[in-house]
Amino acid sequence: MAKVQWSAGIDSVSGALSKPGKNGQHSCAKMLLGTHRTAATTNPNCNRLYLRKQTKRSTAPSQRELAARMRFSAVATAVKERSQDLTYINTDQVAFLAQKDTPSGCRTMTKYLWKIEGDIYDAAHPRG
Repeated sequence: MAKVQWSAGIDSVSGALSKPGKNGQHSCAKMLLGTHRTAATTNPNCNRLYLRKQTKRSTAPSQRELAARMRFSAVATAVKERSQDLTYINTDQVAFLAQKDTPSGCRTMTKYLWKIEGDIYDAAHPRG
């Protein structure tokens, strides 16, 4: 097994170090993934690197997946517009602060806006 020696100041690396690009773009053909295990062990070398080949999807997206993509896109657009709309900013900030410290409250303004706009989208597009 290979041993990775990190430069001074780098204790560990975790996550995708490089990702394969989309079709037609110049990028690597494989994904380089680094992991770091923090469990108690007798082996101090808990860093691992993996190479993963780029894969092609073998099936078409299902109706459920397409609906989820459409919901995500619509809610993301609505959140962006609402966060920049001056008619909503003050009321949203007051409502956010009022619910922030409740047990089921959203801790960030972005999450709060996603919840509000997601609920609006779900009310307008009931699932069958």
